[in-house]
Amino acid sequence: MEIEKILSSLSKSKFRSSFHLKEKDKQYIKDKGLAKIKDHAYDFITKRLASKYPKNDGKQTPTKGHPVFIAEHATATCCRSCLEKWHKIPKGYSLTNKQIDYIVNVIMTWIVKEVKENH
Repeated sequence: MEIEKILSSLSKSKFRSSFHLKEKDKQYIKDKGLAKIKDHAYDFITKRLASKYPKNDGKQTPTKGHPVFIAEHATATCCRSCLEKWHKIPKGYSLTNKQIDYIVNVIMTWIVKEVKENH
């Protein structure tokens, strides 16, 4: 699977592999449910990354405050430069629905692994 391959590559990056969910993040996920977290991921990606030239690109994703933000940094889906470098999704045009689906699936796959591996 393509997502497994990219997550394996990302896990070899010292920077990317330094991101992990804290207990409060895991509790938030448990309280809200994965479907709601996935909704949040779609919302964040659509509002912060999907446009041709996102506002504050490279600085738009906080490093804490929501499990999806942490996942975005861990999966290199936090800005258009990282999307281009790691996922080969070029900058300079709006993301397609298929690309948004892919990004959310990468984020959710990482989140599910984090929740399962550290229980």
